[in-house]
Amino acid sequence: MGLPALYIVTGTSRGFGEALAALLLEQPGAQVLALSRQASATLQARAVAHGAVLEQWPVDLRDGAAVARRLAQWLAGQPAQWREVCLVNNAALLPATIAPLSESAADDIDDVLRVNLHTPLQLTAQFLRSTGAWQVPRKVLNISSGLARAPMASMALYSAAKAGVDQFTLCLALEEARKPGGARVCALAPGVVDTGMQQQMRDTAEAQFPDAARFRFLHASKRLMPAAQAACKALDLLESPDFGARPLAELRQGGASAPPKAP
Repeated sequence: MGLPALYIVTGTSRGFGEALAALLLEQPGAQVLALSRQASATLQARAVAHGAVLEQWPVDLRDGAAVARRLAQWLAGQPAQWREVCLVNNAALLPATIAPLSESAADDIDDVLRVNLHTPLQLTAQFLRSTGAWQVPRKVLNISSGLARAPMASMALYSAAKAGVDQFTLCLALEEARKPGGARVCALAPGVVDTGMQQQMRDTAEAQFPDAARFRFLHASKRLMPAAQAACKALDLLESPDFGARPLAELRQGGASAPPKAP
């Protein structure tokens, strides 16, 4: 067996993040560091079944600076020889109450922006600093959202944070392209995936979230992509030799696609 690959993934306690981490644990020689609110028994069982190395940190991802400091200390103790090292910023949340911005609680505003934008920025900056001298391929996959690219009433917090993820990915791609051995980066909108977030949207009254009926229809008509299927497509993208060639991508029925490069 050749060198192992190191994957750092956030938001792995359930849904898309758990499904993606589970697939990564099946890769030969995989080592996965999972950062989430709580450990996943599913991932632990998968690691044992495949003889993979799994470390799970129950962390509060609202405090990105603290998690980034811990990550820096951990990376300083790791070898610099890997097949590749990847950071997947997946963790995200909706406000506790989906509502117009004028009715949004201050704590909701802080929590959504911290988890969805502030922490990915902190972790990415630290990941790049800590691995900058490693002579190995490095990748950053940021999980974005279609709501970053299409406005919807009562989604100002989530959409603004995910749009920020898209923009920092675009800026980062330009920065890393200037460096010898710079990291390859991509922000992926996974589409309409069957997760707890989708249920929260369906369960919200139209008075608070005018598009709730649309999401109930998508669920009732079985148009939601299973988390495991979306994770498979995301892994295909991550392992593609073209990863990062275009820093914004989205999942389509046939796999990952990306808008054409700007002229």
